[in-house]
Amino acid sequence: MLLKAFLDYLLLEKKYSALTVNAYKKDIEAFLFFLKEEEQTNTIKEVNYSQIRSWIISLVDNKISNRSINRKISALNSFYKFLLKIEEVQTNPLSKHKALKTSKKVQIPFSEQEITTVLDQINHQQDFEGLRNKLMIELFYSTGIRRIELINIKLKDVDIENNTIKILGKRNKERIIPLLNMVTDSINKYKSERIQLERIKDQEFLFLTKKGVKIYETLVYRIINDYFSKASSKVKKSPHILRHSFATHLLNQGAELNAVKELLGHSSLAATQVYTHNSISELKKVYAKAHPRSKK
Repeated sequence: MLLKAFLDYLLLEKKYSALTVNAYKKDIEAFLFFLKEEEQTNTIKEVNYSQIRSWIISLVDNKISNRSINRKISALNSFYKFLLKIEEVQTNPLSKHKALKTSKKVQIPFSEQEITTVLDQINHQQDFEGLRNKLMIELFYSTGIRRIELINIKLKDVDIENNTIKILGKRNKERIIPLLNMVTDSINKYKSERIQLERIKDQEFLFLTKKGVKIYETLVYRIINDYFSKASSKVKKSPHILRHSFATHLLNQGAELNAVKELLGHSSLAATQVYTHNSISELKKVYAKAHPRSKK
C-alpha cells in the first residue's frame, strides 16, 4: 500500500511520466524482493543502512554498473523521503549515503557531414516509411527533442501556420519550439502519405507505423541506428546522440547556453552544460586560429 501511495504521488503530484514511475516501481520492488529473500523481512519501515548496503554489495557482485546502482538507490531514497513526509518512518536510512563513483561518459555527437549524408540518403525514399523516417531525423536534429517526446507528439501539437511545435516534456512541462521551413515541408509531405493508410487506430498521434498504430521506443531507436550506421563509425548511434548533436552544433555556432537550455527542456543550466564539452573544443580551435599571438 505504501509503494502504491508513493507511485501515485510521483504520477499525480510530481507529474513524473508513466515510464519514470514504472522504473521507480521496478527498482523498489527489487529491493523489497531482496529484503524478503536475503534478510527474511517484509518490513520496509524498519530497514537500516546495513541492509541496504548488503543489497548494494549483491548488485555489485551481479556486475550491475555503478551508474545503474546509483539510479536504484536514488529511487529508494525518494521512497524513504516520501515515507518521512507522510510520517510513516522517523528517519531515512539513506540520509548519509554517498553515491558510488562513476566514470563520466563522453557523448560524441554526429558531425554536420554525417547528418547531411543520412538526410541525402533518405531523400530518395518517398513512400510512407521513408517520409516518416526523414521527418523523425529532421525533428530530432532541428529541435533536440527526446525520444519519448517525439513518440508522444499529437497532430494538434503541430502549428504549420506559425512554424512551431508544442512538446510535452518531463513532468508534463510544455514548451514551444520553432520549426525550420524544411521541417514544415517534411511534415506536410508525410501527412499526405499518412492519411492514405488503410486503417488508423491511434489517430491523434503524428507518428504511426504502417499498421496505423503509435510508434514505440525500440522502433525509433532502430530507425536512427540503422540510418546512421551507414554514415557514421561512431560506437553509439541513437536518438540521444541526435539531441546531443543539436545542442553541440548550436553552441558551436554561438547560441547562448540559456536559449539551448529552453529548447532542450532542461530545468537547470547544469544539465545543459554537459553539451558544452565539444563546443569548448571548437572554441579552442577558433581561438588558436584567430588570436593575434597564437602563432608566436
